Amino acid sequence: MSGNRPSWATLFAALLLIAGAALPARAQTQNATTPGATTAPYPTLQSLTLEWAVSGDSNRNGVVNVRYRVQGEAQWQQAMPLRRIPGGLNQGFQWANRHSGSLFDLRPGTTYDIELSLSDPDGGQETRVISATTRNVPRPANDAVTKPVTPGDLSVVIANAQPGDILLLGPGTYQGFVFGKSGTAERPIVIRGQPGAVIEGELGMFSRSHVHLDALTVNGRIRFNASNHISITRCTVNASATQFNGDGIVTFLRSENAYIADNLVNGTTTWTEAAFGSSGANRGEGILVTGPGHVIAHNLVSGFRDNISLLEDGEASDQYSIDIIGNELGEAADDAIEADFCFHNCRILRNRVTNAFIAFSSQPGLGGPTYFIRNVAYNVPHVAFKLYRGSSGDVLLHNTIVKAGDAFGLYPGVGVSRLLTRNNLFLGGFSGTYNGFGNGTGAVLAIADLVVDGSSLDFDAFGSETGRFEGRFASTTFSTLASLRGSTSEAHAVQATRAVFARTIAAPSSPLTRYAPQDLRPARNTVLDAGQVLPNINDAFLDVAPDIGAYEAGSDLPEYGPRRPRFTSRPLPPLQRPGSATQQGRPLPRSMPAPRR
Repeated sequence: MSGNRPSWATLFAALLLIAGAALPARAQTQNATTPGATTAPYPTLQSLTLEWAVSGDSNRNGVVNVRYRVQGEAQWQQAMPLRRIPGGLNQGFQWANRHSGSLFDLRPGTTYDIELSLSDPDGGQETRVISATTRNVPRPANDAVTKPVTPGDLSVVIANAQPGDILLLGPGTYQGFVFGKSGTAERPIVIRGQPGAVIEGELGMFSRSHVHLDALTVNGRIRFNASNHISITRCTVNASATQFNGDGIVTFLRSENAYIADNLVNGTTTWTEAAFGSSGANRGEGILVTGPGHVIAHNLVSGFRDNISLLEDGEASDQYSIDIIGNELGEAADDAIEADFCFHNCRILRNRVTNAFIAFSSQPGLGGPTYFIRNVAYNVPHVAFKLYRGSSGDVLLHNTIVKAGDAFGLYPGVGVSRLLTRNNLFLGGFSGTYNGFGNGTGAVLAIADLVVDGSSLDFDAFGSETGRFEGRFASTTFSTLASLRGSTSEAHAVQATRAVFARTIAAPSSPLTRYAPQDLRPARNTVLDAGQVLPNINDAFLDVAPDIGAYEAGSDLPEYGPRRPRFTSRPLPPLQRPGSATQQGRPLPRSMPAPRR
């Protein structure tokens, strides 16, 4: 399928043979892998986390290949090998020696067989088959009892609520309240709004489980500290400029398995230079979580300091197996998606960012993998990816970035380690400084702090409005595409301009402008067939190889933000295949609305 291009598996095998041949016999014996436990913790609706603990393998050349299938089916599908994660310590957090990775775009509520094949040229080989089941989309009980609610009798209805109830809020104004009941997995409690029902203040849930909030309008915030299996869907949350720190939907204590989908979350931070950065004149977290197993999908979030965020430093708790998928994000004065202190297997997929000081943050990734796959970002005044504070294990695949300044620039001042990039499109432009933060000189690549050992960057496309093709890759400087290819791991890099896009796309040369979301699908040109085959990531590519960037040429746009119709509960759609019948004729997502002032 990939013509004369070496496959992912072929390249990996060749590197292992070279590494094994170079080691003396005694070192090979010491470097043998001893396999430990295999686990699949906290399945989400569409993804599975896979962990294989190991000891030994001090030269880190062991490999775990992965196949999977729906249980009961005959056909196996190939996935990417697990990432080899050496044990480490950073920012007070420690992680173990292991292989780790994810399966993507699975069916909800489905059991899978997963074959994991461990091999190490120094010794240590084993194949295991495990099974794991994805979660179902949260739904009310089949025999749910609907109980009408008015502002006058809300407290009485709450006091008498039972698992399986649907509390249906009628028109009127409800003062903020704490909901102190829990449902069960089979019989959740649902609080559902009708048109004209408005909650003024905070809707709080503390140490609750299996509660669904649906179609509510909240002028304030929703908070669900230390709660499990909370579902928040189809709600409109208008953050307060004077209360609750300007937050939208948050949990500040470890929660598990939240499903936050198809919501409108409006902040009060304006898109101005003074608002830019972590210390700027900004406020609020649009959606903030900590703990494992969360799904944040198809929300429209705008006007916050950080639109979607994880907790940081000592407040971070078990931040792994988290999916952030299909969100429409705009006017983020600091980070559009802040995946900081991800322990492993946070999956940031198919999100669209427009007008964000920083598009994607991993500050730091704690060993990884932290996945950024098929995201697009347009008009980013500072950096597209903030891989800072010693971030380790970030994986960037098939992203499209159009911004001012350096196309792919990182300026952490400390090492960025074990970075993997493939099939990304980075386009930069003329430089500037915004609220004290510069964005480089218009280089196509500027990563002076890259730790080359353990990192692998290749098959990416770069360009700059300056017309120059120059930059720095670790200690290597380059001024031509040939020198980038010949002196770094980017042996298959290509040069690109805005002409790669099928539609006319203006350069975001005035970052303080509030641009509309752009259609960044490519035409058939330099990025066509220039990518590398990545199983379970780009299986449905057209022609001889995948296209570079977030989209295949001729494909339909994914549906970003709340899915249509918004008031129909549906599971997350799978990865959109080019030309799929289910996507034909879908209208383009609407432009970002102005944030609530």
